Amino acid sequence: MDITSILGVVIGAVLIVFVGIGPAKLGNFWDLPSIAIVIGGTLAAGIACYPFNMLLTLPKHTKMLFQGKKYNIGELIDILVEMAQLARQNGLLALEEKANELDDMFFKQGIMLIVDATEPEEVRTLLESDVEAMLSRHEDCIGIYDTLDAKAPAFGMIGTLVGLVNMLKGMNLDEGGAGDIGPAMGTALITTFYGCILAHLIFSPIAKKLRVRNDEELLYKQIMIEGILAIQAGDNPKFLREKLVTFVSQKERQKLLDPDAVAAKGKKAEE
Repeated sequence: MDITSILGVVIGAVLIVFVGIGPAKLGNFWDLPSIAIVIGGTLAAGIACYPFNMLLTLPKHTKMLFQGKKYNIGELIDILVEMAQLARQNGLLALEEKANELDDMFFKQGIMLIVDATEPEEVRTLLESDVEAMLSRHEDCIGIYDTLDAKAPAFGMIGTLVGLVNMLKGMNLDEGGAGDIGPAMGTALITTFYGCILAHLIFSPIAKKLRVRNDEELLYKQIMIEGILAIQAGDNPKFLREKLVTFVSQKERQKLLDPDAVAAKGKKAEE
C-alpha cells in the first residue's frame, strides 16, 4: 500500500495549521460561504466539463493512489525469458498453453498473435495501438483533476470578488454599514486561501500520482511488447534478459541480471 498521498496531505495540513495559522486562530479560517463557493463551484465546474460516465471513474482513481507497486518488472522478465526458452525448444506453438494461463489480457493477446504467426510489424502495430488507446483513456481521466486544479483557484478568486463587492457595498458608514466590512473582507480572503489549498494540496498531487501510475503501466507494457517480439524473432533467452533490463535503472539492472548474487551479498552484509 502506498500511503504517500495521505502522508503528503497530512504533513501539509499540519504545517499550515500548526506552523502557519496556529491552533488558537484556526476558527478565523472557518467560513461556510467560502467553502460553498470554492468547493461547490469547483465541483460544479467539473460536472459541467465532463460526462457522467467519466466522473463515475473517480472512486477507481482513489484506489490507484493507494494500491502501491502493482507491476513487477522482474517477474515479467522472468516469465518472458521462460517463454523464450520454451519457444526455442518446442516452437512458438508451445506457448499457446502458457498464454491461456495468463491473467493479463494484453500479454495473452500478444502471445497469441505470435503463436498465430502474425507478421512482427503487425504484432507491434496492434500492441502499440492498444497502448496508445490506453494512454488516451488515462490522460482523459487525469484531465479531470487538471481541470479541478485550475478551477479551484479561479473560484477562490470569484469568492474574493464577491467578498470585495459586499465590503464596498457596506462601506456607507452613515448608515451603520461598517460592521459588515470585517466579515465581507474575511470571505474575500479566505476563499482564495481555500482555492489554493484545494488545488495544490489535493487535485494537483492526485493528477501527478496518476501520471506516475500511468508511466509505470506504460513501462511494463513496453517491456512486454519488446519481449514478445524478441521471442518471435527467436532471440537467445540470456540476451533477451539483458535486452529487457535496459528499460530499468542501473540499480535495478544488477538485481534482475543476477538475483542470486544480490541475495548473497545482502546475506553477507547481515552477517
